[in-house]
Amino acid sequence: MATTRLPMRHLREILRQKHELKRSHRAVARSLGLSAGAVAAAMSRSRKVGLDWAQIQALSDEALEEKLYGPRGGKRQGRAPLPDPAHLHVELRRPGVTLQLLHLEYLEQHPNGYRYTAFCAHYSGGWASAARRCARCITAATSSSWTTRATSRTSSIRRRAK
Repeated sequence: MATTRLPMRHLREILRQKHELKRSHRAVARSLGLSAGAVAAAMSRSRKVGLDWAQIQALSDEALEEKLYGPRGGKRQGRAPLPDPAHLHVELRRPGVTLQLLHLEYLEQHPNGYRYTAFCAHYSGGWASAARRCARCITAATSSSWTTRATSRTSSIRRRAK
């Protein structure tokens, strides 16, 4: 999950109280109405970057936010291409082939590629379900068996309701 960015006035005040006033995390958190964890996270980020109070004062709000949180936008630079869902669909029909195996092969080709959850979401997020809908519409036997299942389900519901 993405980190929630603190408002710049909170961030500057946390850093000021910690560096200049030498207050505890709890005291700073209480004065700003934040959690002690948010104060600790802000201090951890500033320590990781190596900022002291003089440097913090010299930076603009945008520059300080970029130093602590990185650039806005959410998209990583140099991202590997998305896998071809049609190829994945064909490969998954082979016995013994799973989406996890296909993901491992994808990562061998693209080490900076998408992780498993995004990989699966790309495949099943609309493409696979659209392919399955089309297959159901074409095959008469499948649609009749689906209708049969739906009919038996409704009749069992009616029996219970009585």
